[in-house]
Amino acid sequence: MGLKKLLKSVVVAGALLTAVQPLAINAQDAFTIGGNFELSGATASYGTPMSNGVKLAVKHANEAGGVLGQEVEYVEYDNRSDLTESASVAQRLVNEDVLAIVGPATSGDVKAAIPVINEGGVTTVAPAATLDGITLSESGEVFEYFFRVNFEDSYQATAAAQYAVDELGLSKAAIVSDQSSDYSLGLTSAFESKFTELGSEVVATQSIQAGETDFSAVLTSLLAQDFDVLYVPVYYTEAGLFIKQAREMGITQPIIGGDGFHSPTLVELAEAQNASDVYFTSHFSTDSEDPKVQDFLAAYEEEFGQEADTFAALAYDAANLIFDAAERGGEADRDAIKDAVASTDNFEGITGTFAIDENHDPIKPALMLELQEGEIVSSQPVSAE
Repeated sequence: MGLKKLLKSVVVAGALLTAVQPLAINAQDAFTIGGNFELSGATASYGTPMSNGVKLAVKHANEAGGVLGQEVEYVEYDNRSDLTESASVAQRLVNEDVLAIVGPATSGDVKAAIPVINEGGVTTVAPAATLDGITLSESGEVFEYFFRVNFEDSYQATAAAQYAVDELGLSKAAIVSDQSSDYSLGLTSAFESKFTELGSEVVATQSIQAGETDFSAVLTSLLAQDFDVLYVPVYYTEAGLFIKQAREMGITQPIIGGDGFHSPTLVELAEAQNASDVYFTSHFSTDSEDPKVQDFLAAYEEEFGQEADTFAALAYDAANLIFDAAERGGEADRDAIKDAVASTDNFEGITGTFAIDENHDPIKPALMLELQEGEIVSSQPVSAE
């Protein structure tokens, strides 16, 4: 395989080695997990920090003596932000006898990989696949070997609508969504449903496309509308540019988004002076006073030279959930790990303490973060009632 086809990383005792040929794995000598991430392509900005989060978890596990007395090895491939390649990487990892897999990043790539890992019998934990119902087959059966550590789109959007009405006292929403994104459409539908259920009104809807950089037409249309909150469930690249242009055109109403906002890149693109009265649901806050969170942030910055985002944090938890489950299961065995993950009751992660429910979803609250002049000034738990 050429370099364009394959990226494989092996972490041993915290040292990163890069190879382009398959690794001979002896499960008796090492506790080996796999990574299926978007390290290149359109969604590498999500896959790369997740990959880093797993690498840091592996490093910390090895510094603490490994898992089940074995050194942890990490085998990683680049799925290139491609559905077909995501399934191919999943099959490659299944064939290489890894004990568990973390990733991919996006819901689309995860959906492509699930049939492969479920058939292959390898527990896979997705850090941020927020699509509703992704843990279930079309017939409603739970995928036995698939889990996630993040809440669903409908949960965070419903919580955001509740927050807008109850905490901010807002009653007229305009919504701008990405019609090409299942993520954006899912958030839009859930937010609108809850917002109207609470007696409020959606007065305008507009759409944008991923990759757009000029939103002047949409913003000009919004200027003619009477609304008191703008819900923009898109990813941080488009969101940052949208916020900048909205504020520069005189739109001063609060802007609310989902976890796709949670990246320093959003503030860089929006520019700090424009990133005020911006709120978004997320999985953790860098402002948390929890020592575990602060230790993670410091270690991540030391290791990678940049601030960790929510995606890195979720991946760190996903990897540690696997390690914790293996210890609880008592053996380096695929089915033992699967059973232990499914029975998780009180896992203390850096994105919160959670259990895994019967649908293989975590039971955990969302956080609502508030930005003023580009800085997170508050963080509070929010729930979907």
